[in-house]
Amino acid sequence: MARLLLGAPVAAALNEAGRARTAGLRKRGVTPTLCIVRCGEKDSDMAYEKGACKRAAEAGVTVVKREMPETVAAEELMAVLEELNADDSVHGVLLLRPLPPHLKHRESEICNVLSAAKDVDGCTDLSAAGVFLGKKTGFPPCTAQACMEILDHYRIDCRGKRAVVIGRSAVVGKPVSALLLSRDATVTVCHTKTRDIAAVAKEADILLSAAGVQNSVTGEFVKPGAILLDVSVNWDKTRNEGRGGITGDVCWEEVETLVGAITPVPGGVGAVTTAVLMSHVLSAAENQTNK
Repeated sequence: MARLLLGAPVAAALNEAGRARTAGLRKRGVTPTLCIVRCGEKDSDMAYEKGACKRAAEAGVTVVKREMPETVAAEELMAVLEELNADDSVHGVLLLRPLPPHLKHRESEICNVLSAAKDVDGCTDLSAAGVFLGKKTGFPPCTAQACMEILDHYRIDCRGKRAVVIGRSAVVGKPVSALLLSRDATVTVCHTKTRDIAAVAKEADILLSAAGVQNSVTGEFVKPGAILLDVSVNWDKTRNEGRGGITGDVCWEEVETLVGAITPVPGGVGAVTTAVLMSHVLSAAENQTNK
């Protein structure tokens, strides 16, 4: 039976540390504050916002919201971000993405209006540069950092290990590859143009899947004893007696007896992501008030 790398204990440890940091900030008269900027009312955005607010309450972080209509103009949204940049009472800003379809071609431009110092989910170019250059400019995307927090919590040493990442998105695949490199892993990134992904993946000591394709990681992908982090969230309408539910990329029945350890979906990486978000808000508050 594979060891389960559960997210709840990792999130609890981050929250406990966060409460101590919050207390320290409040003693100095600083109320750590996150602003969530949402365009429209997509179910996925509303669910993430709800989870973030719950985690913020546990960590002692104040949340304010800027709710924009789904039809918001790019200029109006950028003006809001500029306003938040100048607001010293707001330490971190979470811009929920993807933005509405009519803003897709300007998403990068819009994101980069945000100050990297307040970019707590790594959406700006300066934040990305910080991840790849190992500099403290902005923050890594929360999901990528959550993967590293899980490895750290369960004392999984990356040094000298062969790590394979399936997926090359700017939110997970690329940044987590850089973070693994910074821990001295030897990293290979697979994507839709990679030939024989299964053969490449089977060489991994640490395999991380962020493909977003249900049951795409089968037993053929896994080296016996490997560490497997399943990052994806897919909707499986056959689960829960037809009511539906979330699942990851992993074909659980095939890999469970092969891997040494695995993150479940739900209950794995996703459970840590909002705790990382709060940790980033606290770091942003500390950075901005220690100047």
